Amino acid sequence: MKGLEWRRIMTRSSYDMGRKRSIWTRLHLDPWLLLLLLTLMGAGLVVLYSASGMNASVVMGQVARFGVALVSMFFIAQFSPSTLCRWTPLGYFTGVAMLVAVEVMGDMGMGAQRWLEIPGVIRFQPSELMKLAVPMMVAAYLYKRVLPPNARDLLVCGLIIGVPVLLIMRQPDLGTSLLVACSAVFVIFLAGLSWRVIGLLAVLVASALPLLWFNMHEYQRQRVLTFLNPESDPLGAGWNIIQSKTAIGSGGVFGKGWGLGTQSQLEFLPERHTDFIGAVLGEEWGLIGMLTFLALYVLIVGRGLFLSNTAQDTFGRLVGGSIVLTFFLYVFVNIGMVSGILPIVGVPLPLVSFGGTSSVTLLLGFGILMSVHTHWRLLPR
Repeated sequence: MKGLEWRRIMTRSSYDMGRKRSIWTRLHLDPWLLLLLLTLMGAGLVVLYSASGMNASVVMGQVARFGVALVSMFFIAQFSPSTLCRWTPLGYFTGVAMLVAVEVMGDMGMGAQRWLEIPGVIRFQPSELMKLAVPMMVAAYLYKRVLPPNARDLLVCGLIIGVPVLLIMRQPDLGTSLLVACSAVFVIFLAGLSWRVIGLLAVLVASALPLLWFNMHEYQRQRVLTFLNPESDPLGAGWNIIQSKTAIGSGGVFGKGWGLGTQSQLEFLPERHTDFIGAVLGEEWGLIGMLTFLALYVLIVGRGLFLSNTAQDTFGRLVGGSIVLTFFLYVFVNIGMVSGILPIVGVPLPLVSFGGTSSVTLLLGFGILMSVHTHWRLLPR
């Protein structure tokens, strides 16, 4: 009798709780995070218009990409964490298969074989999707196991991470491969890995750096050497970073004004609407503009960490935390790259740089984060 009464109480409580849900919860969206993302995208379009040389077609193309990304975010937010966890292995192995397809028949661009293309329909970069598929696969593996992970679990996670990372490195795309690896490592870190194990792994990674160096492509080694001394080849390999630092420095505190940047508008600055758009921001909007964008990023990261902390199960907590930390890593690496404190690795400024696949991937991640926050059903153990 007591058991029956308890079930009735719990059923009624759940019903009352459901009635009090806001429209945002029923849509599985977080209004504050959505507002911050829309604000960032709108401000990014203003910067992109100037960075593209006042080219309206580039901006409209980015608007269309943002539209697809927002629809994708809303779509994936409707799935509960249990559903996402159940379908994660299929997504992971499909992604690995696409990476193999890139190796066999991928489309070339800028000296790299990174894209798959359906003529007249779509051209996309499968490695971008692995920034979600790999950490989700690691989280799906770990959530049913006793945490923190033991040595066997770490070995399995290493295999899950290693296969796609090596395939991406072969494209070659060192920057994306490192981001994919980091996104999955964040999951392992959030699973409660002890600092002693983290220190041991750091030593192992450091000892493997010489091997990585000798397996890097010549242009990748040149990027590292240029980072250490860009003035050694100011008209060649050092040109990008020198022009980027010049643009940011010339902006001063208040900037030169929208559309008035000399380094960008006179095309001294390379890749100004993609990887180096942060330098355009610094030149035209100055320190104030850069701090404003950084404040937006900090608010997004803070809200994201709050949402991931409300997850009702281990899978949601691990995936949500990884998504937020990877977003932060994007910002850190891009700002560090354009300001000369990190090597050039081809990482876009999130939701500001021109790009389709990266925008869709980022908003898919935030859609998963919103799903984790708004769905209350626990994953089965």
